Amino acid sequence: QVQLVESGGGLVQAGGSLRLSCAASGRTFSTYAMAWFRQAPGKEREFVAGIHWTGITYAESVLGRFTISRDNAKNTLYVQMNSLKPEDTAVYYCAAGPSRLTSPGRVEYWGQGTQVTVSS
Repeated sequence: QVQLVESGGGLVQAGGSLRLSCAASGRTFSTYAMAWFRQAPGKEREFVAGIHWTGITYAESVLGRFTISRDNAKNTLYVQMNSLKPEDTAVYYCAAGPSRLTSPGRVEYWGQGTQVTVSS
């Protein structure tokens, strides 16, 4: 069982930056593939970035602006979000699963989400 708790969301102006964190419980954190997803109002949940033993993957919409990382010693996942745009506004979710995560269907555990709002 893995519990995930996100933090770091908030309101930021376009062009600004935020760093989201996801604290995970359990001693098997390092064995899980991890990812960030987001869901904007009226839209489906979408993949943002993922990190696993075979590498790192980004959605095309955030490539070059977002950086995902993990600290296995602290059981924590991060995403640094730079050059934020109004279209990045969404609830951001931390996710964990047994293999590479690029779609919601592969996720085994979800966090509760944190709101990110980017004003123009």
